[in-house]
Amino acid sequence: MNDDHPIVPFDAASPSLEERSESAPTPASRVVVLTGLSGSGKSTAIRALEDIGFFCIDNLPVPLLPKVLELAGSGVSGRNALQNLAFVVDTRERIFLDQATDMIDGLRSEGVNVQVIFLEADDDVLVRRYSETRRRHPLSDGGTVREGIRLERETLSALREKADLTIDTTPHNVHSLKAFFHAYFSSEASASFTITLLSFGYKYGLPVECDLVFDLRFLPNPYFVEGMREKTGLVEAVKEYVLGFPETGRFISLFQEMGEFILPMYEREGKSYLTIGIGCTGGRHRSVAVSEAIAERLRGRGWKCGVRHRDVGRG
Repeated sequence: MNDDHPIVPFDAASPSLEERSESAPTPASRVVVLTGLSGSGKSTAIRALEDIGFFCIDNLPVPLLPKVLELAGSGVSGRNALQNLAFVVDTRERIFLDQATDMIDGLRSEGVNVQVIFLEADDDVLVRRYSETRRRHPLSDGGTVREGIRLERETLSALREKADLTIDTTPHNVHSLKAFFHAYFSSEASASFTITLLSFGYKYGLPVECDLVFDLRFLPNPYFVEGMREKTGLVEAVKEYVLGFPETGRFISLFQEMGEFILPMYEREGKSYLTIGIGCTGGRHRSVAVSEAIAERLRGRGWKCGVRHRDVGRG
């Protein structure tokens, strides 16, 4: 962190983590701050985290965060200290929202493992979701939903820049977003460094959560082969077709060679997860088959590797 960056005190009356005695309880091993645009799926995400064992609080006032962490580290009613906590911080809590980024910097400087996840979606999708639920946007203040969305993007811009992971929920429904959080955090729980291969279709947009992206549209497309259009890269006939080309095998070999070079360095630098996007036109054939093949190779080399197919269910 930049030494010139000012840290706003949490509370003049509250001791910092460093000021507590050596016998003080260990703080939570992971703290997730879930934020983002209204209608982007934060309620679904927090329920998914609760399902996999996180202690969750929705709409937490920012100044209370250090106190909650202190109580969590002390245990509750004699029970063991809470190890994984998640908090939703968003524009419903307007009074103290501008303190959020400094609060996060302060906690990180004191050794708290804070991960900020920002959820967003296209304006048209957010408007449709609000239309379906008939709820009022928290920042519309009598205006239109679109005006509320515009204002909310501005209000949350600093938190978005602070995010470790930004998720575009435009292509997600409730079930797929919940499945994503289950897969993402469940896989991370069992390894210090986790790789996720994310297949996708360029026609549906780039996945913003990816650290690296590879384009497979140079490979022959099974979509134009009779009998394969309606199948996916998970079907054996399609896999054999895609993987049977010399250029596919060469790509996978080069990918593995690159992985053997860069993955240990990502891990050495303390990165806990790496998301690699592998795309084709529709995200149903080439990217799916190749992602599965690469994952198998990485696992064979001892890496913890998960696969998620974002667009395999699309027509």
